[in-house]
Amino acid sequence: MPKLRWWQRGVIYQIYPRSFQDSNGDGIGDLVGIDARLEYVSALGADAVWISPIYPSPMADFGYDVADYCDIDPMFGTLPEFEQLVIHAHQLGLKVLLDFVPNHSSKRHPWFEESRSSRDNPKRDWYLWRDPAPDGGPPNNWLSRMGGSAWEWDEHTGQYYYHAFLPEQPDLNWRHHDVRRAMDGVLRFWLDRGVDGFRVDVLWLLIKDDQFRDNPPNPAYQPGEPEHHRLLQTYTEDQPEVHEIVRSMRATLDDYGERVLIGEIYLPVTQLMKYYGAAGDGADMPFNFQLLNARWSAATLAGMIRDYDCALPKHAWPNWVLGNHDNPRIASRVGAAQARVAAVLLLTLRGTPTIYYGDEIGMTDGDIERDQVRDPAELRQPGMGQGRDPERTPMQWAGSLPNAGFTDGKPWLPVATNSSVREQDGDASSVLSLYRRLLTLRRSHAALVQGTIANVVANGDVLTYERRYRDQALFIALNFGVECAMVQSRSGVVVLSTSVRRDGEVLAAGTIPLATGEAIVASV
Repeated sequence: MPKLRWWQRGVIYQIYPRSFQDSNGDGIGDLVGIDARLEYVSALGADAVWISPIYPSPMADFGYDVADYCDIDPMFGTLPEFEQLVIHAHQLGLKVLLDFVPNHSSKRHPWFEESRSSRDNPKRDWYLWRDPAPDGGPPNNWLSRMGGSAWEWDEHTGQYYYHAFLPEQPDLNWRHHDVRRAMDGVLRFWLDRGVDGFRVDVLWLLIKDDQFRDNPPNPAYQPGEPEHHRLLQTYTEDQPEVHEIVRSMRATLDDYGERVLIGEIYLPVTQLMKYYGAAGDGADMPFNFQLLNARWSAATLAGMIRDYDCALPKHAWPNWVLGNHDNPRIASRVGAAQARVAAVLLLTLRGTPTIYYGDEIGMTDGDIERDQVRDPAELRQPGMGQGRDPERTPMQWAGSLPNAGFTDGKPWLPVATNSSVREQDGDASSVLSLYRRLLTLRRSHAALVQGTIANVVANGDVLTYERRYRDQALFIALNFGVECAMVQSRSGVVVLSTSVRRDGEVLAAGTIPLATGEAIVASV
C-alpha cells in the first residue's frame, strides 16, 4: 500500500467557533479561545481541527453568509490572531482546515452590492438574475432550502435573484469565469497563510441548470417534510459541470503540496463516488454522512459498510462522520450507552473519522426554549424540526464553573451542565477516556489506519468485522441490542472495551459474551 497522506492517517476534530471557548466574555466563542484549547485537542489524539466559518458576516446564517472571504469577523478576532492559531496548531502537530463557502455570499458582500447596482454592472452576472415569469412572479418553481421561493425580487433592477438558502445569501454564478478566478484567489489567500485544507460547503449545489427549468414534483413527498422536498432537485443540484470546478479546486491545492479538499455532499453513495474524480483529481474526501441518519441496527450498518466499501473507486479513500453542526448529536440520537458503541464504530472503521466537538464527552442536544431559538432554519419553518441550535450549544469544560467554563458572560445559546471535560478527565470509565483510548489505539495499530476491512457481518443485534494489515488482525464486535449477546470469536486478547474491566482479557476460541451496549476490539 502506498504511503498514506496525513489526512488518511489522521482524525479530524470539528470546532463550531461560536460555541467552543469564549475568551473575552461576550458570550461567543472566538479564535483566542480556540487557541487556548488546542492542547486539549492534541492530547485527545486528534490530528486536525476543522473550524466552521469565521469570515466577516452579518450573521444571518451564523457565518455562512460571507461578506468578505479574505478576513476574520471581529466577533471571532483578527487575522493576526488566526495566523498565530495556525502557528500554535502546527507546533502541536495539528493541521488546520477552514470552511470554504463558495456557493453563496452575503447580500452585503461588495460583489453582490455591485451586481445589484445596475443591469449593466460588470459583476451583474456574478450572481443568478432572471426576469419575472409572464405573470410577474418568480422565474420558475425552485424552492429555498430555508423555506419559500428561492427567488427574491429586486425592485431597483426589476429582476429576481436566486438564493438556495436565505434571501440574505444570494448564489454566485459559477459558470462565470471571473467568479471562478476570484474564488481561486480566496483559496490561495488562506493557503498562503498556512491553512492545510478546506471543507467546501454544499459542494454539490455550485452549478444550476443553465436553462432554468422547473424542478419536477417529488412523488415521495410526505406532509410535514421541509417544503423544498416537494420537488426533486433535478436542476438545482449535482449538475455534471460541477466536477470541472472540483478538479480546478483540487489543482489549486496541489500547488501547495499535501493539502486536503473535503466536500460537503448529501447524495446517495453511487452519486457521491463521482466527486472523487475519475482519476483521483476530485475531492480527497467527499463527506460520507450515512451514519448521521442511519437506522441504528447491526443489519442496517453492516449493509451500509459493505456497500460503501465496495462502491469506492480504487484510488478513493473512505471517511466516516458521526456528528456535525447540522444534525442532532449522536448521544441524543441513540442514547448514552449506544454513543459509546458509536465511538468504537467511528474510530475502527476503514477511513478518516471526523469527531464533532463535545461528542467525546457524550454531549447531548441542548434544550432550547422558543424564545431562545437563533437558527433561521427553525425561525422560518417553525415546528418543522429544522432547527440546528440544539447541536450547537457551547462546549462543557467544567461543570463547577458558571456556564461550564465556556464564558464569563451570557452565552449566545444556553449551556448544559450534565457533564464536562473536567468531571470526566480522571475517570477511566468516562466517555472522554474511551475516546482517548480509542485514539491511542488507532495510533498504535496500523490495521486501524491503513488496513482492510473484512467479514462485516450482522448476527442479531451484534455487528462484527475485522481490520487487517500484514500480520496484524483486529476483531471488532459491537452490541446494538438491549440484552447481553454471545459472539463467535477466534482466540485473542481484548485490547479495548467500552467496559474497562475487560481490557487485557484473554479470549478462547468460541463464543464470548457482550454486555448490553458493549463493544470490544480484540487482537486475534
